[in-house]
Amino acid sequence: MPGFVLLVRDRRDDDPTMRIGITVSKKVGNAVVRNRMKRRFRALAREILPTCGHPGADHVLIGRASGIERAFDQLRTELRKALAKIARRGADTRNGADA
Repeated sequence: MPGFVLLVRDRRDDDPTMRIGITVSKKVGNAVVRNRMKRRFRALAREILPTCGHPGADHVLIGRASGIERAFDQLRTELRKALAKIARRGADTRNGADA
């Protein structure tokens, strides 16, 4: 996605808890910019992961420089889209297809 990279890894430990990790490098901006982006990602995670996240997985959001400029609604839509895409890939690999 233009504003972030989403990585999802199934822990395979029979624990349905979803975990979130957020990282924004210094390339994105100064501390104020990075902290603002992390706050936005935390708000997105609280809102979207309970319904669209993958149980038993670690979700990592990596901020991109263009993410700070994006509207919150755009980021919300993109996160839902990314989670749906990962869910489809997971279903494909469980059915024996290559992702």
